[in-house]
Amino acid sequence: SRLPDRGFALLAHPASVTADLEHVSALLARLGRRPRVILGPEHGYGGEAQDMIGVTDARDLHGTPIRSLYGAEVSDLSPRPEDLEGCELVVIDLQDVGSRYYTFVWTAVLVLRVAARLGVPTLVLDRPNPLGRAQREGRSLDPRFRSFVGLEPIPVRHGLTLGEVCAWRAEEEGMPEGALTIVPCEGVDDAATAREWDRPFVMTSPNMPTSETALVYPGGCLLEGTNLSDGRGTTRPFELTGAPWVDGERLARGLHATGLPGFRARPITFQPTFHKHAGQLCGGVQVHVTDAHAFRPYATYLALVALAQQAHPEHFRFRTERYEFVDDIPAFDLLTGRGEARARILAGDEPRAIAEAESALGPDDHATLALAERAARARHVRLA
Repeated sequence: SRLPDRGFALLAHPASVTADLEHVSALLARLGRRPRVILGPEHGYGGEAQDMIGVTDARDLHGTPIRSLYGAEVSDLSPRPEDLEGCELVVIDLQDVGSRYYTFVWTAVLVLRVAARLGVPTLVLDRPNPLGRAQREGRSLDPRFRSFVGLEPIPVRHGLTLGEVCAWRAEEEGMPEGALTIVPCEGVDDAATAREWDRPFVMTSPNMPTSETALVYPGGCLLEGTNLSDGRGTTRPFELTGAPWVDGERLARGLHATGLPGFRARPITFQPTFHKHAGQLCGGVQVHVTDAHAFRPYATYLALVALAQQAHPEHFRFRTERYEFVDDIPAFDLLTGRGEARARILAGDEPRAIAEAESALGPDDHATLALAERAARARHVRLA
């Protein structure tokens, strides 16, 4: 009832659903409230597009314009001022998956920035982090490595909600109190993972089909910066990895020898239907999470990449092609947020040592996370 009729913008995607799986657009239509404009993040408002595929503007079934915030250029990542013309409010309802490189949170921040400059308040319908807060890992990025997979310096697995990240940026950037309001999710333990939620996990993008995918993603996404398969083109993206030249038995033994907790690596063969090594028989592993609260995905996959490079130096390589609008920094460095991890892997450092050094948070990281949580609490409101 607080939403202006046709005077608001909606940033949403397929996982923007209620507890009984009604999409926010259907709920709004039932209440007689339709947005003036819909904003769609990477993969599109309907969630059909694969990674790094530009999405064009469109209209929904009611004729409402859908403005894509993932096109061919960096400028397409933010709404244009005219997109919000006539809007008295921006409503953000996105399910994030708790990893710095998952771009939905940065789309939300970019929308918030434009709205704040225009004097349009933003309302975030916050959702829990499917990874909980049990483990936080992956050093904050060096500001020189900013990109759309790391717009601001927070840890890779940060343990924050999307609303908390927005509140952190509002605080850091001096946005007025009325620029951002957060409606927290009630009745969910913020330490719980999506495995423990009392509702289905709705896929947030084409290669995030299950809560199991989300658990491994803070490490699995690092595969995008290498020529190892990231499991796209299979039914278990990011859980499966390998290449035609990988010895899965050797890789599994090496991972278990690190002593890292909460998983088992099962040797496999697989054949991707698209993406890297499409149509080729690959050796590799499937990472099975056995203890979601102990599992350290970032450390585990750093060790995995290091082991693959050491076992197959003649075949393994880091990606050098353009990645998320950046063509002068290797993708692996954009993902880790700095250059040390790649350098240590190429130097042949011990995999567990690389994993421990690169996944540990520093004092500044803990201070940033605490600030984000405090800032969000200050902007929380509970709607009747």
